[in-house]
Amino acid sequence: MDTATTSTLSSTRSIERIVQGVATSDGAGVSLTRVLTGKLQRRLDPFLMLDAFGSDDPDEYIAGFPEHPHRGFETITYMLHGRMRHRDSAGHEGLLENGGMQWMIAGRGAIHSEIPEQEEGLMEGFQLWLNLPTANKMAAPWYKDFPTSEIPEYRTPDGVTVRVIAGSSNGVAGAMTREVTEPLYLDIHLPAGANFATAIPSTHNAFIYVYRGAVQVGDTRVEVQRMGILANSPGADGLALTASEDARLILVAGKPLNEPIVQYGPFVMNTQEEIHQALDDYRNGRFA
Repeated sequence: MDTATTSTLSSTRSIERIVQGVATSDGAGVSLTRVLTGKLQRRLDPFLMLDAFGSDDPDEYIAGFPEHPHRGFETITYMLHGRMRHRDSAGHEGLLENGGMQWMIAGRGAIHSEIPEQEEGLMEGFQLWLNLPTANKMAAPWYKDFPTSEIPEYRTPDGVTVRVIAGSSNGVAGAMTREVTEPLYLDIHLPAGANFATAIPSTHNAFIYVYRGAVQVGDTRVEVQRMGILANSPGADGLALTASEDARLILVAGKPLNEPIVQYGPFVMNTQEEIHQALDDYRNGRFA
């Protein structure tokens, strides 16, 4: 457990909007909730998508995500519970388990699969898509698994446990950093009655997603399975929140790219011509 400093904020961000995710399925029929959809990509730039999945019914997850391509962005898969085997066209293979995280830079092209390695029990977690800047969209693919032991954690005097997946919070550096988009990704566990605060750069778009209990941000209560988009308020230098009951949530923030977003399924580029090229490259075996 790392030693943290205590954030003193001059002004906290407020909740601009509450979003309820859309129930859907993906892969070979995996049930999930799409929290960040295409309609929010511009508002929450550089983030493209957030899926939340959680079920103890194997029929809702067992088929997993067979081989599929990506180009032009990064995927961050964070497992709360369960076991998922990753394989990709660059020869990488890894097992993602409870509390672990997988970071993949698709870059110019990767084909991968994500298949559960369990036949029963709870499968729960998130997949976040982070856009790549124009200059890096055709970079070489890259991949790394982070077991739970490699994700830094700290505990506040209020008994709040914070896992720092990316970025930095209260003086604790996370498992990953990215230079251009500067993502912050926290998993925050609050006991009832606890307060929590952390700095967020004023340049960043940000949101929270509550997956247990409920939290209070200023005058707004954010219930379980709801996203709260944080307002880009002038002068606000972070987020302060309170839990009236035991609660868990993720906090995600990043510096917008302010570049064109053209998406066709698993390809995210800047122009239609680049999408056509991605399709041609995939169909002709030119991915990694």
